[in-house]
Amino acid sequence: MSETTEVPEKIASPQAPQVAEGSTMSHKQILVVFGSLMLGLLLASLDNTIVSTAIRTIIGDIGGQNGLARMPWVTTAYVLASTAATPIYGKLSDLFGRKPLYMTAIALFLTGSALSGFSQNLNELIAFRALQGLGAGGIMGLTFAIVGDVVPPRERGKYQGLFGGVFMLAMVAGPLLGGIFTEHSSILGITGWRWVFYVNLPIGILSLFVISAVLHLPKRRVKATIDYVGAALVVAGVVCLLLAAQMGGQQYAWGSPVIIGLAVAGVVVLAAFVMWEIRTPEPILPMRLFRGDVFRVSSVMGFLIGMVMMGAMMYIPFYFQVVNGDSPTKAGLRMLPMMVGLLTTSISSGRIISRTGRYRFFPIAGIAVTTVGLGLMTTMNENTNFAVAGLFMFIVGLGLGATMQVLILAVQNAVDMKDMGVATTSSTFFRSLGQTFGAAIMGAILTNQLTSHLKTNAGPGAALAPVRDHGMEILQSEGAMAKLPQAVQHVLIHSFTQALSTVFMVGAALSLIAWFASWFLKEHKLRSMSPADARKAAGPDSGSGSGSGSGSSDVEAPALAH
Repeated sequence: MSETTEVPEKIASPQAPQVAEGSTMSHKQILVVFGSLMLGLLLASLDNTIVSTAIRTIIGDIGGQNGLARMPWVTTAYVLASTAATPIYGKLSDLFGRKPLYMTAIALFLTGSALSGFSQNLNELIAFRALQGLGAGGIMGLTFAIVGDVVPPRERGKYQGLFGGVFMLAMVAGPLLGGIFTEHSSILGITGWRWVFYVNLPIGILSLFVISAVLHLPKRRVKATIDYVGAALVVAGVVCLLLAAQMGGQQYAWGSPVIIGLAVAGVVVLAAFVMWEIRTPEPILPMRLFRGDVFRVSSVMGFLIGMVMMGAMMYIPFYFQVVNGDSPTKAGLRMLPMMVGLLTTSISSGRIISRTGRYRFFPIAGIAVTTVGLGLMTTMNENTNFAVAGLFMFIVGLGLGATMQVLILAVQNAVDMKDMGVATTSSTFFRSLGQTFGAAIMGAILTNQLTSHLKTNAGPGAALAPVRDHGMEILQSEGAMAKLPQAVQHVLIHSFTQALSTVFMVGAALSLIAWFASWFLKEHKLRSMSPADARKAAGPDSGSGSGSGSGSSDVEAPALAH
């Protein structure tokens, strides 16, 4: 059975895998699975925010002589591994099943967490954080692919809206938990900062147990070769570009031979990856997906929204720490208005989509609201009270909540079920890329603008020379600004808010570009059948492999043990 409006968007793919028979799931059963998926997603989302809060304490304990110089690698190792691994998980899950890959991802994440907490020096921590990242890449991507397996697109909105709250909860809970753990030198006889990693273990084990016990996805029985060359090329290309983005303006100048060389190498390797994927019979990332308007437009929008999210969210807690002198814990709590806004539209838009079957309106309206909210945030300065700042954050949250999960829903509805995993994780991959490049670009803009405004505001006098030349280092050093005279603090804070206004302005410009792109997003009526029901309705000859039908007939719906 197929909707006529869907036919042009369906992408033909190779022979569909044969799967086990299954039955659809009840609402109660779906909630049980969703609860465990949300726990896993919370772990992967929480890890960067909680570690960033504790990083100074960690470096002070095990960093050694060159700890500060190598500090960025604690985050970079995690980001590189998780982003590069995401599309590979998707393709492998399409071939061999979602459940074993998802459980492997959680196991890798938990192993990396336990080893990170046990680290005795910074080199060990960086290596174990990379192992954590390998697991996080699978968790982030496969979570939404599993949602695509267990719920028909028409009903998916009311469930997926909950995941938006998980991302926002991570932004609030990360600094809160990180502050609690680092403020205690010892908890239960274990150094406080090590609990930043150990806290993952009970939550992850619970999620692993529930997934193992109750989730029964279709078993793949396919004979397919793994595209090792494609996997190596995409990992190498992405790593080169991410290293350039992470180290540019930090360890090396943007115009240095190292950064330029990494950027050029990344582009060349990814071009080779595309050429290889076009020719190989079982590609890691099928190029045919980009022939679909929904996948192509959603990937562009996801990349831009990822950049906007970093600009809108990463520096808001930093703003409260600098302007108000808040602790990381209190600064994280001040993000609650954005969380409320995001939850409001994330849940309500999902329910409306499930009721009406229409989704195109939400990203168009949501990105417009996000743009307005970021525009308002450009007016924030050292005199802005929390009520006004909270309102602006609430508006941004409203916009993001109406947008984030809808793009994944649109992609899942537009591709064949046989490509569900790779299409879903690719959408996550492009958003992760956007977040990484957004963090690098926004960080460079903030640093450059701060230096420029300090030169203007501080003047040529020798008394303010340390602040003029080392403003960002002072802001990032715990307790350093409190030691400065009030007049010097005022100059530094005022210059910081001016620089941050430029960051929000760039974020608003990127959001505006995403809004223009959203008008090219085509809408196809959401399927209201589960994969199993669609196959039964289409008859025994369905799923023969053209991929131009409903896109649901090739894979049976999962069964859940009673």
